[in-house]
Amino acid sequence: MPTVTIDKTKCDGDGVCVDICPMNVYELVNGQADPVRADDCIMCMACINACPNQAITVEG
Repeated sequence: MPTVTIDKTKCDGDGVCVDICPMNVYELVNGQADPVRADDCIMCMACINACPNQAITVEG
């Protein structure tokens, strides 16, 4: 099962990960991304490639 982590010091809450994730792993919570459905992650890395601040890590 993948571990999805958001570095809250880097996340600016632009929501690009919310929009690009094909599995709807992310939601914006209190203005920042939160991997609320991390168990659904398929490790496609679209969120990592799209995040302008490199705030996301996904480890399997």
